[in-house]
Amino acid sequence: MNSVQPQTSVWPPARAEAWEPEHREMLAGLARADLPRHIAVIMDGNGRWAKNRGLVERIRGHEAGIESVREITRTCRTLEIGTLTLYAFSKENWERPRFETTALMELLRRFSIDERGELMENGIRLLMIGDADDLPRRTRAAIDGTIKLTRDNTAMTLVLALSYGARDEMVRGVRKLAGEVAAGRLDAEAITPDSIDAALDTAGTPDPDLLIRTSGEQRISNFLLWQIAYSEILVTPVLWPDFRRGHLLEALTEYKKRERRFGRVDDLG
Repeated sequence: MNSVQPQTSVWPPARAEAWEPEHREMLAGLARADLPRHIAVIMDGNGRWAKNRGLVERIRGHEAGIESVREITRTCRTLEIGTLTLYAFSKENWERPRFETTALMELLRRFSIDERGELMENGIRLLMIGDADDLPRRTRAAIDGTIKLTRDNTAMTLVLALSYGARDEMVRGVRKLAGEVAAGRLDAEAITPDSIDAALDTAGTPDPDLLIRTSGEQRISNFLLWQIAYSEILVTPVLWPDFRRGHLLEALTEYKKRERRFGRVDDLG
């Protein structure tokens, strides 16, 4: 039996009553209809955060970033955001020094275990996208265990992008479709955007409405290239370990102002 807490019709949500007054004031300017269904975040700036504080090991920045993960996940759950996807480790990150990647994998292992109670209490389902075969055995076992434990939760989905690269995802998806064509189960002429959606790691997950990148870098970094075709993009100079509820509410306030046309143009009269 899981601990799913269904969405309610109350707005602002009762959970937000414990927030600081300035955050409740920011929330008062948002309606439920103003919010995205899916937020994706490129969590950048952990290394610079550590360097700015004179810390020799970059892993200290990653450790500090865990608290941001917790607070942003809790905030999204309070706001009843359906899906939150976090870019935690890219395919290219394996090229970093061995001691850093080893420490990161251990940090992810501990996180996936330590957060099980809160995920269950809040009805949050954990998913992973990326090449799971790249992960160390202990890390993958811990993440798989949490995914299995939370699979029936429906209040919110938290997606971790690990050993993820959008081009790698597309190649794996194309190979899957090519195999179906070669086996005679799929006509090549019948392949549609929906077919490609279903072949990607994110199958069954709505495309992000809002993509946030922290640390001020103006690039996508091989993240969800297919899925963000019509996402609103917001870049903030705030480093990820400093990114908190107030910054997310600022991003949502900006998102509210965006006019999403999906390639259409309004009647200019």
